[in-house]
Amino acid sequence: MSEQPRPLTVLNLLAMKRAGTKIVSLTAYDALMARMLDASGVDVILVGDSVNQVVAGRPSTLSATLDQMIYHGRAVQGAVRRGLVVVDLPFLTYQVTPEEAIRNAGRVLQETGAAAVKLEGGVPMGPTIRALVDRGIPVMGHVGLTPQSVHALGGYRVQGRDQAAADRLLADARAIEEAGAFSVVLELVPSSLARTVTQSLTIPTIGIGAGPDCDGQVLVLPDMLGMNSGFSPKFLKRYADLDTDIRAAVSAYGAEVRSGAYPDPEHSFE
Repeated sequence: MSEQPRPLTVLNLLAMKRAGTKIVSLTAYDALMARMLDASGVDVILVGDSVNQVVAGRPSTLSATLDQMIYHGRAVQGAVRRGLVVVDLPFLTYQVTPEEAIRNAGRVLQETGAAAVKLEGGVPMGPTIRALVDRGIPVMGHVGLTPQSVHALGGYRVQGRDQAAADRLLADARAIEEAGAFSVVLELVPSSLARTVTQSLTIPTIGIGAGPDCDGQVLVLPDMLGMNSGFSPKFLKRYADLDTDIRAAVSAYGAEVRSGAYPDPEHSFE
């Protein structure tokens, strides 16, 4: 009997940074996809609040709920044997008070079985991150373009382009590390700035639209698989064209049903 793979921990990610081993991360929202990602060797499986857009069809992540994230987090964690599962804390579940953040993050870990939570924000979130970590709740940070603050940022724009903004972003990343987070996502950040941040931290950086020098990379799975044909940011590379494949398969199925070719004797019971 083959041995079950040993689950990755936050300490494994820290060791990967020290060894120069790149961290592979993708989003997942259901057990079927999570099982495939885990079997393919993905290190960090992120149950992102992007589910509110990708699956629920909402215009932003802002209306994602805690119950929604727990539902998807439980489905993902139940299918994963090796990867580190991280669940996003949705908008207004951690920004009000550290006490509320502890209660909500604790509920996520308790009800999903996931290893960690992710939250957005830099220096102002330091006390909240510290409060969570002190209670034994591992935290992944997120700076740069923070989707829950998209209106305050003026849209989905690259962050840290001028020196003052770059200095603030570096200070945010350092504050997250000092507060005890085990890693930080850098989203829509110039490559040179992401390199500086990565070299300045002892915790791993996970980039999305932040160039090649981060310690790891993350993409939204349906975008990477080419299932979202209307979304084409510069940083996105499609590794498949499932939009075309799925449409073709559904059209072929429909044609065979209408013609009576399906089900045939091979797919029927006598």
